[in-house]
This record gives sequence, C-alpha cells and structure tokens, in this order.
Amino acid sequence: MWQMISLYLMYFYTDVMGLPAYYVGLMFLVARLVDGVADVLMGLVIDNTSTRWGRCRPYLLIGAVPFGLLCVLAFYVPDFGTTGRLIYAFITYLCLSFLYTIVNIPFCAMLPFLTSESKERTTLSTVRILLGSLGSTIVAVATLPLVKALGQGNQEHGFLYTAMVFGVIATFFLLISFRNVEEKINITSEKMTLKRAWVSLRNNPPWFVFAVNIFLMWGAFFFQTGALVYFFNYYVGNSELTALVAGISTFVPLLGTLTVPLLAKRMKKRHVYLVASAINLAGMAVMIFAGVNVMALVAGAVILSLGAGQRTAIYFSMQADPVDYGVWKTGINTAGILTSINGFLGKVAMAGAGAITGIMLSASGYVANHAQSVDALFAIKACYLYIPAALIIVSMLWIGKFYRLDDHYEQIRADLDSGINAANSDPAFNLNKSRAM
Repeated sequence: MWQMISLYLMYFYTDVMGLPAYYVGLMFLVARLVDGVADVLMGLVIDNTSTRWGRCRPYLLIGAVPFGLLCVLAFYVPDFGTTGRLIYAFITYLCLSFLYTIVNIPFCAMLPFLTSESKERTTLSTVRILLGSLGSTIVAVATLPLVKALGQGNQEHGFLYTAMVFGVIATFFLLISFRNVEEKINITSEKMTLKRAWVSLRNNPPWFVFAVNIFLMWGAFFFQTGALVYFFNYYVGNSELTALVAGISTFVPLLGTLTVPLLAKRMKKRHVYLVASAINLAGMAVMIFAGVNVMALVAGAVILSLGAGQRTAIYFSMQADPVDYGVWKTGINTAGILTSINGFLGKVAMAGAGAITGIMLSASGYVANHAQSVDALFAIKACYLYIPAALIIVSMLWIGKFYRLDDHYEQIRADLDSGINAANSDPAFNLNKSRAM
C-alpha cells in the first residue's frame, strides 16, 4: 500500500485533486516532520513494551485496521474548494503517516529480536525485501490499470476504489504477520528513558555514520519515486511507460535482492553497499543520456533497479548491527529508539525530497495536465535523475570512508554471546577512537 502512496499520492494531489504543487510540497514537509517526532516516541514505546507477544508484534494488531481505513480516505476527493481540500489532504495524510508509524516502526525494529546471527539477519532482510518488492511490483504495475478499470475513465473514483482494494490487502497481511511471527530474542527488560537512550546514542559512532547515510540514500529514493510519474508523463511524453518503469523499479530489485546473501558471504556489508550503489548509479547515467529513447530508458531503469534492490537489502541488514554495538558498548538495548530515529530521519529525507520537488515544479512554471515549459521539464528531470545521482555519489563516498563496523562485528557478536561488553573486553578495541567508524 505504501508503494501506491509513494508513487502516486503527489500526482493524485496535483493532477486529480487539483492542489497547487507548491502547497503540496510544503504540506508533505510539515506533515512528515511532525510525524517524524511520532517515530521517536514510538521507539520509546517499543523499548518499554513487554507483552506475551513480544515488544513489536502487538502494534501490528493495533494498527492494521485503522491504517487500511486511512489509506482509503487519503485517496478520496471531498467536495470542497481548494483550501478545504488542502486541509483535508493534510489531516488525512498526517493521520495516515501516524498509523504507518504504528505498524512500520515495530515491523522494522523486530529484526534484532528474531535472531542474533549476522548471516540470518541478512537472509531475513533479503526475504523481507524480496517479498516486499514482489508486493510493490504488483502495486506499481496494477495501480494505473485498476484506476482506469474501476473508475471507468473517472480518476477520482478509480484511485478511491483502487485504494480500497490495496487497503484491505494491507490490513490482511499485517494481521497475518502479527499471527505468525515470533520474537525469540529477549535482550533486556530494563525501562528505557530518553536519558538512557542518549547515553547509548552518543557512544555509538557506527550508528551516526549509518544515520547520516539515511538522508543520502533515502533522499535519492524519494526524489525518484516522487518524480517518476511526472518524468514519463511530461518529459518523455509517454504515459504508458509510467506503469512499465514503475513495475521494473519494483520487480527487478527482486533479482538484485537474491544476490545479496551470496555477495555478503564473500565481502563485507559496506562493500556490498558500494557495489550496489555503483550499479544503481550506472543505471541513472544511462537514463540521463538516453533522452526520450524508450529502449535506452528501459535498459537504464533495469540497471538502476537492480542496484537499488541490492542496496536496500544490505541496508536493512546493516541497520540491525549498530543496535548490537550499542548493547556491547553501553549495555543498553535501543532497538526500538534507533529504529524509530532511523524512521524519523527517513521521513525527513522524504519530506525534503517532496518539498523540494513541489517547490521546483512550482518555481519552474509546472501546470498540471498541460504541455510543460523547458524550465519545468528540466526541473522534472533534475528531481528524477540529477539530484538522486548526486546524492548516491555522496553516499558512496561517506560509507566508503567512514563505515567500519563490519570490520569488528563478528567479535562484538561473540562478546555479546559470551556475556562480555566493552568494559571488560580488549581496551584497545574502541570504535569511538577510530577515524573510520
């Protein structure tokens, strides 16, 4: 369901609901920043939760039905004027984001509680991305045909009915996840406070390096997903390619994801990340120089998506490792708060990408459902290709220079399994004193 929101909600607001792109961008910025605070609070809630179902699972049950309902309401066009629709869009989008936080933060925070084995985490992360990409592919490919079929030419009705279909499916699978997943690792039951969380965070430089990269990696991702429809509808002038490339961008990552466990056995996680990013960047380069050549654009999209799938899979595997470093270093488990802060940073990246896209479209003279000016076309291509490429280059430089946790992770994991922490292990081993974290 979130794939439909990521790919089509901004387009729905500007071209179906008729909201100005500038205000849509600002609305995304404010709503996502406010919701980001909820992410952090949700992390604290998870770290202080103790039930017979575990820490994370209960929230899948609590949030499943309300989340499905808000997915539908977000794609409803009320019979209001522009101001009324802006207010309605802001309220429903903010509520939708809150409910996504309630189900997604626990879902993402669950990995450290499922297994302590690094290779198993990579496998689980790969399976998660694999199945997530499969679902995303179905949504990406099916959304526009469903909108057309269910709406019978009326996009307002089409998007609403399509959201109903996907909302029901999302609710069903959240409930299935609650029922079938088991949290096996119980690291600590000590009460989590902001003060204790801060002690752990300030002594966790690998997480800081990882956190900075969230802005870069997810910023690139959200620029592309937000601009995809505009790029193919207006810059390329071939709206039929929108569904095709959206499908490629969600199906081909499945193939990339399948290679990650094999790559992770032969190289360190950061090297997998760098290889994947290089492939992703090569695909962007092909699309940048392709102009409006359909075959070249499709080939570039395939290469781009292959690398994106690999990078996302190893990213989620890497995300769990700073949690273990924090436990090893301070004795404080912050799986929930770290995941929630990571989610907050991702939403800041999402907010920034959405706001900048909206502002650039408005400033360049974008007019919905009309032929676009040269400036507007350049702004669209910049949001879809130039800016994401620049962000990925910086991301590769950052991770390549500073991320070093995977050099020491196996020893950290062995220490934790033996009940050893930083206070009584080798005093020379201290990532805080290392230039590269």
